[in-house]
Amino acid sequence: MAEIIEITESTSELRTLADKVCEQLVTAIVRGDIPPGQKISEPELARTYGISRGPLREAIRHLEGLRLVVRIPHVGARVVSLSPEELVEIYRIREALEGMACRLAAENMSTAEIDSLRQLLYQHEKNIEEIDGRAYFQKEGDLDFHYRIVQSSKNTKLFELLGGELYHLVRMYRYQFSVSKSRPQRALKEHHRILDAIEERDGELAEMLMRRHIGRARRNIEESLNPKNKEERE
Repeated sequence: MAEIIEITESTSELRTLADKVCEQLVTAIVRGDIPPGQKISEPELARTYGISRGPLREAIRHLEGLRLVVRIPHVGARVVSLSPEELVEIYRIREALEGMACRLAAENMSTAEIDSLRQLLYQHEKNIEEIDGRAYFQKEGDLDFHYRIVQSSKNTKLFELLGGELYHLVRMYRYQFSVSKSRPQRALKEHHRILDAIEERDGELAEMLMRRHIGRARRNIEESLNPKNKEERE
């Protein structure tokens, strides 16, 4: 019996270590410290994070489930790297679904939830100012404006898609394409306008503003990936 208890505790400890290192790896991937397409080196990561290969492999499997890592036969695990076409497709999906989430949030958010989200935006503003407006990094979950909007839609299916399956993949590209001199401050202002519309219970305006907000981000991505697009528009 004692032996079984010891194994159970050991397994629990391994999972805790795996969860912790997974959180660290998610942040590193989202920030681009481990860039898209880079091969995952287990020995290197084990040294970097000071853990054994067991919990590290568990963490990598979790990253695969989050769609941040892909395993290629005869090659190994790599950080996901979307093609420009795949990325634009995801942003078009976001335009439609997050717009719908805003409309529903205008109907369903309580005054306390709106006030809390406003305070979060003020904190985001401070964070942007601290790094001289160079990027707009939002921590995950309740510290993420877009996550909170989808959550406040009170629509389970929307949340499963945008808060689950696509969430960290979108976070990764959202952050990495926000690293510019003008985009972070502009994005923050757009967030405030969206929340203003929600506070006024104007679902139609909130939806339009969110769609426009994500549409601008999509065009920014298209121009970054293909400078010719920018030249053609000009």
